[in-house]
Amino acid sequence: MDTSSVNLAVAGLMTCVSLLYATVGQAGGTGFLAIMALWGFSAAEMRPTALLLNIVAAGYTTWLLQRRDALDWKALAPLTLPSVATAFVGGLLVLAGAVYRLATGLLLIAAAALVAFPRAAGRVEAPPVRLLPMTFAGVGAGFVSGLTGVGGGVFLSPILVGLGWFSARGAAAISPPFILCNSIVGLVGVWLAGQRPVASTPLYAVGVLGGAIVGAAISVRWMSERATRTVLAGILFFAGLRLIVQ
Repeated sequence: MDTSSVNLAVAGLMTCVSLLYATVGQAGGTGFLAIMALWGFSAAEMRPTALLLNIVAAGYTTWLLQRRDALDWKALAPLTLPSVATAFVGGLLVLAGAVYRLATGLLLIAAAALVAFPRAAGRVEAPPVRLLPMTFAGVGAGFVSGLTGVGGGVFLSPILVGLGWFSARGAAAISPPFILCNSIVGLVGVWLAGQRPVASTPLYAVGVLGGAIVGAAISVRWMSERATRTVLAGILFFAGLRLIVQ
């Protein structure tokens, strides 16, 4: 295949990934990374490209949530404010290609297990959320966000759901602005580390935005709590497995 055909094929796959991830409140960073690994992108290209596409997808979803007055700023603050500093630090660090794929893949599979088997699944009410644990969750997810290029929401949501702090749909409403902030700051760190997105990123961004628009509409109208958790766990597992075997 020539370069134009490859770019169109990758853009089409990224559109589908963005659509699927948007149904569970995620930007799609892990899926974008898996696609780029499949097509032989270098590790130095994958991370900045994924972060930039995260900004496009999460930016739209955050705007949509704000328009619907559905953002929980009280819950977002202790998660997001400390996370942006660690996202920047993570963005400055550069892992070797094989180490990068293995570490990211293992983390995603662990996250899938947290979502699929939430500790508080049988509880009627969520346990009280303390400020310090919330802050540590944000710090950890932010660092992994910058280090891997996934935006952080894909790690944050399993923590929030797995520990019973939020329902899957509640976590899906918090993730987009968290991803947006961490992806912006992480991209700054990645840029300073000398990594740049691929030249075809604007084409991919158009597809990702279209997928996010359709996926968000599907989520609002048809996705149940159980379906949201199932889809998210499946996405995490297969994306993690794909990165490991690549």
